[in-house]
Amino acid sequence: MLRINPCLKRFAHGTVFQKRFFQTAQQQQQVATISRLNYAAFTAATLIAAGSGYWYGSKKQQLQQQQQDTTPQQQHTRPQVPVPAIPSHETITKAFNELRQVLPAEHVSVDEESLQDHGYSSNSYHNEGAPNIVVFPKSTHEVAEIVKIANKFNLPIIPFSGGTSLEGHFSAPKGGICISFTEHMDQVVAFHPQDMDIVVQPGIQWEDLNFYLKKQGLFFPMDPGPGACIGGMVGTSCSGTNAVRYGTMREWVINLTVVTPEGKILKTRQRPRKSSAGYDLTKLFIGSEGTLGVVTEITLKLAVLPQEETVAVCDFPTIRDAAAVVPDLVRAGVQIGAVELLDAQMMKAINLANPELGHSEKPTLFFKFSGGSKVIVDHEIKVVSEIAKKHQGGTFKYAKNDAEKADLWEGRKIALWSSTLLKPEASVWTTDVVVPVSKLPDLIAETTKDLEDSFLPCPMVGHVGDGNFHVFILFKKDDENEYAEAKRLNKNLLERAIRMEGSVTGEHGVGIGKKMFLNQELGENTVDMMKTIKIALDPKGLMNPEKVLPDN
Repeated sequence: MLRINPCLKRFAHGTVFQKRFFQTAQQQQQVATISRLNYAAFTAATLIAAGSGYWYGSKKQQLQQQQQDTTPQQQHTRPQVPVPAIPSHETITKAFNELRQVLPAEHVSVDEESLQDHGYSSNSYHNEGAPNIVVFPKSTHEVAEIVKIANKFNLPIIPFSGGTSLEGHFSAPKGGICISFTEHMDQVVAFHPQDMDIVVQPGIQWEDLNFYLKKQGLFFPMDPGPGACIGGMVGTSCSGTNAVRYGTMREWVINLTVVTPEGKILKTRQRPRKSSAGYDLTKLFIGSEGTLGVVTEITLKLAVLPQEETVAVCDFPTIRDAAAVVPDLVRAGVQIGAVELLDAQMMKAINLANPELGHSEKPTLFFKFSGGSKVIVDHEIKVVSEIAKKHQGGTFKYAKNDAEKADLWEGRKIALWSSTLLKPEASVWTTDVVVPVSKLPDLIAETTKDLEDSFLPCPMVGHVGDGNFHVFILFKKDDENEYAEAKRLNKNLLERAIRMEGSVTGEHGVGIGKKMFLNQELGENTVDMMKTIKIALDPKGLMNPEKVLPDN
């Protein structure tokens, strides 16, 4: 925009003022003459100013362009998560002595067997180190004191509950202090049966919790592998066979008590079932795998035990036929308890483990039905059997009593350990992917072809009701070729799931094993946001380092 000289503006407005008050023709003519002269002067000044402005602007733009041409472009800097150094022997000794001042001496251990038990797992192929110290606190307050000492000496902090991890969640690549909840923090803190919720410590096993709740006619619906504890289930946002009906851990946690990286204690929210008060910090910590803070208490929602429950099995000519049942079930609105898919190899393994079960060695779906009455369950069985028949299903066998129910579900129950009979003395690499249910038949068909071309036996089992399934890759860890093939098959499966708009982990978490796939699945901007949150809450990077987030 052109800028007019203020003096010229005042002079021009002055001539208009004079016109209003000079009454004689002579005066008006004089004023008109003066006005024409001033207008000419004003126009000339304006043109000069405009030309000068244009020249200056052009020159400035040229200079800026020259600077841009000679100055390297600044690239976007991605957030860098701090990685703590491996502590010295002197630092460990000082921390050990201070820990024994806030905890009973027997609750602070540097016993080699204890360190190994809390750093390595036979279930995982991501064992990258053991902690330097293991502590066994009894309360949230003691955890806070432990974290303060760790923060003082810049020691990593690794929470530990059930130890059933598959992705290296509690491995300690930088050493540090492992906070174990298995010995003393495995209790029920408060039970509110009228509100159908319960407050527990992280070390309690889900099976023990459900045994405690059964006499009240209630249960906690998440059912991962045996031995899993609530703390680890929160950390990985687990689920299990019941997920198709009840969802995942995120839907069943009301609030959390958390010790922050600097040792502060916070509660993420109050106890009602819903709240609009601020950010949802509860869900922020669920699935964070101990990288943002240490969870010390969990308030869980509970469900009513179904009055009626039964199971059924049905075999299919191909695995694609079996998988195609799932999208139809979802669209039919059937409130089924579980839908589990076992392929032909898995069914063979089950028959090897228990020949009395007498299953067909074909791809098989295992169904769990539950409801408030027998009428409801019978109706769902009828709907599901018709859908199975539409997809070439064989005999639809369902249990008519508790004994038959136990026998039919036994095959699904023993699947994991039965798979090792296909390759004795082999290790099992348990994979875990999930896709939208409409993509499931394609994912399973492509994966089956890949597995058939491999020299390793790879039985398959899945919680296919929500698009989640696992391949058990059987290989010998000390055989380089077999280990390389297992890694190849796992990588192919993960990238295939991402390509089909899925995730590299449905329920096992990220840990060390899958963090390198996060950019591919979520995109760099999303991962950068996660890193920004991590840095803001844990500026020293002490909380379970080198887990979840890709390396810098």
